[in-house]
Amino acid sequence: MITKAVFKCSSERISQVPKDSLPDIAFIGRSNVGKSSLINMLTQHKGLAKVSATPGKTRLINHFTINNSWYLVDLPGYGYARTSKSTRSGFAKIITDYVFKCEKMHFLFVLIDSRLEPQRIDLEFIEQLGVHGVPFGIIFTKADKLSKAQLTRSVSTFQQTLLEQWESLPPMFVSSSERGTGRDEIIEYIEGILKNFNMNGEQ
Repeated sequence: MITKAVFKCSSERISQVPKDSLPDIAFIGRSNVGKSSLINMLTQHKGLAKVSATPGKTRLINHFTINNSWYLVDLPGYGYARTSKSTRSGFAKIITDYVFKCEKMHFLFVLIDSRLEPQRIDLEFIEQLGVHGVPFGIIFTKADKLSKAQLTRSVSTFQQTLLEQWESLPPMFVSSSERGTGRDEIIEYIEGILKNFNMNGEQ
């Protein structure tokens, strides 16, 4: 259960992220995947993460303190073609530095737009997570935009595409920020991660 969510800080590089022992649970996805809306839905804090009509708006690593016990981390979106090449490379560096080098990051949720066929940039990013041994799960967003049959088919297609390269599938969740779908399941999973974190005595 999330009872308190407070903005902590924005960072341009990983040297600026909080130095305390609270674990990071991070969220990432293609620009315009619905990440800010999902974060606001999970925290039930409508204005916590800024929702913009302009894809590629989040350019910093944003930390939010949850229940004074962990950080929800909003990462920049990737793959938005209208940003300049230099800006895109900047996004890539801040993302890869954090995801692959930041020891605070305990788990990463990759958001996938359920309305789309498997996108190459998503598959390439997920492949890199495997190469670097990053623990992650997948959240299919905007489930309310599809019929039940379409949603099932979309998720199944993505699963089958992943299984062409992976022996087993990561945890997967279906969400709708409009309807609150998936909120309880995602939060319950996060609580399980944090419980293991605390039981293992990690600092």
